[in-house]
Amino acid sequence: MSFTSFFDYTVNGLIIGNIYALLAVGLALIFGVSHLINFAHGSVYTVGAYIGWASITYLHTPLPVTILLVVLGSGALGMLIERVGLRPLQGAARIAPLLATIGISFVLDILVQLVFSPDPRSLPTQLPDWRLQIGTGTIGALDLLIAGIGVASAAVLFVFLRFTKLGWAVRATAQDRDAAQQMGVDVDRVNQAVFAIAAALGGLSGLLVGMYYNNISPAMSFQATLKGVVATVVGGVGNVPGAIVGSLLLGLIESYGVAILGTPYRNLFAFALLLVILVWKPNGLFGRKRALPPEPLTGTFIAPSKPWHVPPRLLIALTAAAVALPLFEPSPYLLQTLTNAWLYGALALSLTLVAGTIGQISLGHAGLLAIGAYASSLLVLDLDLPVGTGIVLAGILTSLIGTALIFPAFRLRGHYVSIATLGIGEIVALTILNWESLTHGPIGVSGIPPLSLLGRDASSNEAIYWASFGAMVLLALLQWRLLRSHLGRTFRAVREDEVAARAYGVSPDRYKALAFGFGGFAAGVSGAFTAHMYSYINHETFGSQISILALTMVILGGLGNISGALLGAVALVSLPELFRVTAEYRMLIYGIALLLLIRFRPQGLLGTV
Repeated sequence: MSFTSFFDYTVNGLIIGNIYALLAVGLALIFGVSHLINFAHGSVYTVGAYIGWASITYLHTPLPVTILLVVLGSGALGMLIERVGLRPLQGAARIAPLLATIGISFVLDILVQLVFSPDPRSLPTQLPDWRLQIGTGTIGALDLLIAGIGVASAAVLFVFLRFTKLGWAVRATAQDRDAAQQMGVDVDRVNQAVFAIAAALGGLSGLLVGMYYNNISPAMSFQATLKGVVATVVGGVGNVPGAIVGSLLLGLIESYGVAILGTPYRNLFAFALLLVILVWKPNGLFGRKRALPPEPLTGTFIAPSKPWHVPPRLLIALTAAAVALPLFEPSPYLLQTLTNAWLYGALALSLTLVAGTIGQISLGHAGLLAIGAYASSLLVLDLDLPVGTGIVLAGILTSLIGTALIFPAFRLRGHYVSIATLGIGEIVALTILNWESLTHGPIGVSGIPPLSLLGRDASSNEAIYWASFGAMVLLALLQWRLLRSHLGRTFRAVREDEVAARAYGVSPDRYKALAFGFGGFAAGVSGAFTAHMYSYINHETFGSQISILALTMVILGGLGNISGALLGAVALVSLPELFRVTAEYRMLIYGIALLLLIRFRPQGLLGTV
């Protein structure tokens, strides 16, 4: 790399880091006051970008007015999220607001898509197209604007927190919310102010990114959330100066990584850095060394409930009806829909064991599906193994690889577990994209043989239906037996109180590994079935939305509840199919369903176990 290139990549890294800082500072402020990772922050960033685009396109506003409209619009949205979506959850289980932000993110993303269409749009810069020569490198007007806004935002934030009454109230609430409330601080007002500031910075960040790349789209929110979270964790969650330094560091590492290995590796560097920090220094580079460990999201902190036990006779009757259904020659569409429901049921079984029974909330479970799908496809195509053997081996490989990937994160607690699983899910997808010699990269794997069992063709709709249903029932029975054994009781003991379990001689890491191993097998089998059913897969087949959908299924049925997981899968896969005219609103329905569940029935339809 020449000096000129090094200079340009350094400038690029600092500019991108500045943009990340606007996102990360907002996340750090919210975490400091509410102890919450706001997964809706990326959606606010997207809304800010579209407010800017609409202002420039329809109102023809000059840049300062555009920035003002973005700040005001995004800030108002942040206040609305806090007031309507999160304040009613005060006093609820700690997992509730985290999941609520995920639901809000779904709703906002789909609304943006419905209003502005899914197509990307060009966002002009409104700045002169000149570049300033510095040595052998150059800096443009937009680079200077982004740097100036970043520095100015940090200065304004410093003055606000240091010299204003509301700023003192924010700092007091961040230090001890209960003590601040007893001293007369209106913590609700503080919360709302923090969400407004964070959202304004996030929206401004979206506008600047759109101007920098001359492109915005409704799909930009998820990556923005991830980058903001990574920068926040690197600097120290809840630490504003740390968030700024973490953002600049992330921007530089990404820029240098792109210079050395190419653009496809940009995101891989971010998530690799996230995992390194989580394992090496979970409190971040600037976090307090002696900070109290975060509280778990589930266990004794989840809403207690009395589960509703499904009568065995009803279960047997439902199973018999499901087995007999193809004999009555229903429409192929109905069989296809129910087959999808059975495969999602297997995934939900996996997640309810991991998230519900042992209390490790996973936001990257789609990565396990992808591992299973690719493993079975490549084993059958490259090694000429029978499809049935490939599916079983794919389940075992997914179990081993998934457990090995997540094992370093077992020492984490609370939000950090969710962040780590989210990062691992993304690393799996990016590895599949970039490991072309094995996975065929972006082209994907095509010509995957259809399902066959014991040497007999099983590619008809009826055969796939029975095979997937049989696999799901077998996995459910194994899990039911597992949960009734001493192993299942130990899983729940780890979930309820890890410290107490350790005091009784239980090794939590070992049991977490067993739970992820079993869950990984179920998810891998589900992914393998899906690959042989579709005959083509690529790195986008198992996107992050599937992870959130699986979590919604598990919460709908009741965390840790086997029958509930299957009911949630059937309901969320089948019901939207009844309203196919509303197909474009499907993800909006999922988001609203998740929000309503968290608000009114956090223990799920059948109750937590």
